[in-house]
Amino acid sequence: MRGATRILIAASTMLLGGPAWARDPLGVFGNWGAFRDAAPRRCFAIAEPDPIRTRGDWRPFASIANWPAHGIRNQLHVRLRKNRSGDTAVTLSIGDQRFPLVAGRADAWAADPHADGAIVRAMRSGEWMVVSAKAEKGGTFVDSYPLRGAATAIDASTIACARR
Repeated sequence: MRGATRILIAASTMLLGGPAWARDPLGVFGNWGAFRDAAPRRCFAIAEPDPIRTRGDWRPFASIANWPAHGIRNQLHVRLRKNRSGDTAVTLSIGDQRFPLVAGRADAWAADPHADGAIVRAMRSGEWMVVSAKAEKGGTFVDSYPLRGAATAIDASTIACARR
């Protein structure tokens, strides 16, 4: 399954909380979709890695979210394909830039709002975003996200949450 249909299905089933039927689609831009939730009020751009080469423990995705009530803007969240191994690093790469992420077993985030901003700036000019980590059951896994449409989806979600 490719394109808009895959993005819409993925966003409606991902563990971002809240009922999927309350989600307002804002648009599909290249490989990224943009959505708004009314309660709690949040807006986000989201994508799945492409191509998905191997199945994992989870359905991986990357999102950039805005949570106006919490003063959060353009926050990165990555759902990893598999549980990562212990305290091993999760790294996000865009072009020649590398960003260490703060990670739980199956999720990862930028270290702070400054890092979120640097990642979003890199996404705007990059072609691919790659997330890599060591798996709990051995081996390394890599998820590659095409960035075509990411900037527009991020802008659409930012604007949607700025409106009252």
